Amino acid sequence: MLARRSILKDGRLYGLLGPNGAGKTTFIRMVLGLTRPSSGGIRLLGLPMPVQRRAALAEVGAIVEEPRFHLHLTGRENLRIAAAVRGPAAPGRVAEMLERVRLTDRADERVGSYSLGMRQRLGIARCLLSDPRLLILDEPMNRLDPAGILEMRHLIRSLVDEGRTVVVSSHLLDEVEKTCDLVAIVDSGRLLAAGPVGEIAQGGRDVLVGCDDPARATAVLRDRQAAADITVDDSGMLRITPVPGVTVPTINRLMVEAGVQVGRLEPVRATLEERFLEITANVEAAK
Repeated sequence: MLARRSILKDGRLYGLLGPNGAGKTTFIRMVLGLTRPSSGGIRLLGLPMPVQRRAALAEVGAIVEEPRFHLHLTGRENLRIAAAVRGPAAPGRVAEMLERVRLTDRADERVGSYSLGMRQRLGIARCLLSDPRLLILDEPMNRLDPAGILEMRHLIRSLVDEGRTVVVSSHLLDEVEKTCDLVAIVDSGRLLAAGPVGEIAQGGRDVLVGCDDPARATAVLRDRQAAADITVDDSGMLRITPVPGVTVPTINRLMVEAGVQVGRLEPVRATLEERFLEITANVEAAK
């Protein structure tokens, strides 16, 4: 089902999220023509896959799971081998791409001596040899230390700033929330939610209310059966879970009509992690 829907926007950083076994890597493999979908069809950059796979992939750079190299060769030699099959312009981009990923000083060392972060960056340099419009990176920050994650974050954002579309599969939800423009949440091969990070995180129904009489407000909302749950913190701030069909303006109107002075009224913004757990837990409960 996921492969039947268009979920990408041009020139954005897109996070592909899902529990282990959700189908993220399978989806990437289907998009790249490495695995055939059991039903439906896929268009990559407007071209049907796998019928026009060669033309589509000419403008795509991808790392599936983790980049693989000839460990006994240097970083520069690995890129030269890759460039030889990527068109006439690619060999001339090797030095530029090494500079781009900050590996010039280590380019003539064997890849077997590289750290994981260096190999990830070399993998991105290899993707960039053909100057792709779309990059698909499967867990590019997996097993990196904090410094490596920060470096990878800046590199990926710089690619997006150039107008490229980048899709990042990741389980690091905090990192995705910091860096991605849009996200898709998948599970069992199905697309559960997709959209701007702020909208997905905002998807919870709870409302924060600051007013002059929390007890009166609580009584009114319960009496009118407008709230499924109400809690009050030490400062008197109400957290309200409206019943289905009750909107924020309705809550405001009920309290004002009861003589409660409302000073603050806003939806609760969940973290992306909270929304991810909520969405995937709902699917698991429905099985």
